[in-house]
Amino acid sequence: MIRKLLSLTFLMALPLVSVFAQQKTDYSGTWKLNVAKSDFGVLGGPDSRTDVITHKDPSLSDNVTAEGAQGKQQYTVNYTTDGKEVVNKIGPREVKSTLKWEGSDLVISSKFLYNDAEVNARASWALSPDGKTLTITVHFASSLGETDQKIVYDKQESAAAPAPAKTP
Repeated sequence: MIRKLLSLTFLMALPLVSVFAQQKTDYSGTWKLNVAKSDFGVLGGPDSRTDVITHKDPSLSDNVTAEGAQGKQQYTVNYTTDGKEVVNKIGPREVKSTLKWEGSDLVISSKFLYNDAEVNARASWALSPDGKTLTITVHFASSLGETDQKIVYDKQESAAAPAPAKTP
């Protein structure tokens, strides 16, 4: 009797496990670079950067505004999380990327040319449990060498709607 009850409980719980395993992280929001918590390594990084991400799986769009040693940059990259290759133009560079889920993290594998050398980049996006911090770890590899970066973003609160005017 107990064995049957345990078997029945397992069979009833199986669909719930499946539902929770299929839930994907939503990266939508406005994210501001936290320079103090980031580690750009030998490549350096921007002085400031804001990403506005719109994520409706399998579509993800990232509108980037950054300022640094290379001046002001503004561009939008569009991805799909279904493993299909996408091509984006970032400045003069064409970047080919594929995205896939690894648990609740999103992994972006990209290839591009830098000074005639092919660069492979693997970026793993992880959201903190409270949803307020996005940490992206990136590994770059090319004939020029290998290096890593850790880029930390803080989620910006949505602007509150103004209070309705009171009538006398």
